[in-house]
Amino acid sequence: MTAFLCNFATNKYLVFMKRFFLFTIAALLCQLAMMAQPKAEFKEVTYDFGTIKESKGAVKHTFEFKNTGDKPLIIIDAVASCGCTRPSFTAKPIKPGKKGKVEVTFSPTGRRGTFRKTIKVKTNCPDKVSSLVITGTIIPKGKEK
Repeated sequence: MTAFLCNFATNKYLVFMKRFFLFTIAALLCQLAMMAQPKAEFKEVTYDFGTIKESKGAVKHTFEFKNTGDKPLIIIDAVASCGCTRPSFTAKPIKPGKKGKVEVTFSPTGRRGTFRKTIKVKTNCPDKVSSLVITGTIIPKGKEK
């Protein structure tokens, strides 16, 4: 009877250890799968146009980024904080190691003084949203030299 109880306890312990081991392996595999993510690394996140003249019209700047992750990066949307700022972006998925861009056009028409506009770029990255900023100073039409 004692031998039976020892075998029963040992078998229960072995079953527990097998389940624990399988659970641990499954958890590690899930972690590895989650680590495979796209990642956008922008060369710069802020750009200063300096002083611009209203009469010269719209100005543009291109923010470049690289997908340093190991899955394709997709830009879902890019939204500016104001109607005077218009972003456009790479529509195709950016493969790992490749580059993409977000081009921002700012119209100074009817504006004066300093400005600071934010562009939110929504992606399929874990951080989901990147913020880009443009700044500058506008010289109105009547004050130009």
